[in-house]
Amino acid sequence: MTTLTKREQLIRKLRLRAYSPRDLIAIALPALAIIALGFYVTAQFIKPAPPHQMTLSSGAAGGAYERFALKYKDVLARYDIELVIQPSAGAIENLDRLRNGEAEAAFIQGGSTQANPEETIRSLGNLYYEPLWIFYRAGPEQAILTHLSDLRGKRIAVGTEGSGTRYLALELLHANGVNERNSRLLALSGVPVAERLQKGQLDAALVVGTPTSALVWQLLYTPGVRLMSLSEAEAYTRRFPSLARLTLPAGSIDLIRHMPEDDVQLVAPAATLAVSEELHPALMGLLLQAASEIHGEAGIFQGPKEFPKASSVDFPLAPEAERYYKSGKPFLQRYLPFWAAILVDRMVVMLIPLLALLVPIFKLAPSLYGWRIRSRIYKRYGELKFLEADIERNPEAHSQAEWLERLDAIESHVNRLPTPLPFSDMLYTLRMHVELVREAILRKTSPSPQKDEGATDS
Repeated sequence: MTTLTKREQLIRKLRLRAYSPRDLIAIALPALAIIALGFYVTAQFIKPAPPHQMTLSSGAAGGAYERFALKYKDVLARYDIELVIQPSAGAIENLDRLRNGEAEAAFIQGGSTQANPEETIRSLGNLYYEPLWIFYRAGPEQAILTHLSDLRGKRIAVGTEGSGTRYLALELLHANGVNERNSRLLALSGVPVAERLQKGQLDAALVVGTPTSALVWQLLYTPGVRLMSLSEAEAYTRRFPSLARLTLPAGSIDLIRHMPEDDVQLVAPAATLAVSEELHPALMGLLLQAASEIHGEAGIFQGPKEFPKASSVDFPLAPEAERYYKSGKPFLQRYLPFWAAILVDRMVVMLIPLLALLVPIFKLAPSLYGWRIRSRIYKRYGELKFLEADIERNPEAHSQAEWLERLDAIESHVNRLPTPLPFSDMLYTLRMHVELVREAILRKTSPSPQKDEGATDS
């Protein structure tokens, strides 16, 4: 009985494997390279994770913008986002900061700018109405004023430079023929306005703010100061699309004092939350969620859940805002914490191209693997076929021993083929065909004559 050496035993074990490591590596490496390339290409179109900090340009100290900014800060802190608040003179300065990249978000007074078609600022919608309050000094016998043109020739506070109040006040006053040539337009705002009106150093003041604004509240209760009801309020809304007509109902400020005594007609722009186009979409989504929480309550000029609402008066509505107003919070954020939802969302985006690549790879890989193994067997079949054709055409071209030597070389290669078990039937069939060719050689050729050593002719 023949004893196999350790080397022969190892070779036999390798040949009896259920798979071919060399062929698997030859298929797997290109597949992994394609997948890595797919990840790389996909990564170029995926935004990085949102930063933990954002800058908001608010407004003057003590104003509505600042108060709301502090509320936004508290809401975003729950999501581990730090909101850096930058005080400003008002909407105009906020716009400049957005355009210069000094802020990523800002409160903007509607209608306070002329948007550039190439502008990179986007709107997240309207937050609330900011009524224009027109206060003027009125004695007991003084006629009630109902037109802005009635202020011609008077001393009027129109807000400080860089504020949305000043922008709107000058726009409406100029439309009524009230300008620097026929009136004194003073850059005043805040507490000094109330003090000067009360002392008679001012005749009128135009103030933009919410009903809870400290300055508005103070002027409403200042003796000798009256709130103007605009008889042409509807006309302003037609001429200035950013304005809405509002009615301050009688008694809505103070029922005990019957303030105001009659309905007051006002016009109002809407406060807008504007953001840079470069702001991360996830942070836009958080700002929208915060806006819904902060501005969704009912008030004198709005019903519950009326704000925030989609608007693109000054700037195009951001795509993130469009999705939010149609569908609400992103699906994953309804069930997962913010950062977990962001992580899963980014992973899903990465997995889409991975799946798109894996499906065809998994379909093609077995075929390629089988083709590589069969190709080695077919190569020996080709050699065997050529040998058989040569014998059929001219068996006398070589001696029997030479024909058999060529066949033995092919058989030796066949015996060394690393063929996995699933393809072993093809290998055994090849061996059978080798034997058929051997029989053909023995049948078609005769052995070479042998001479005995030391023999002599008789």
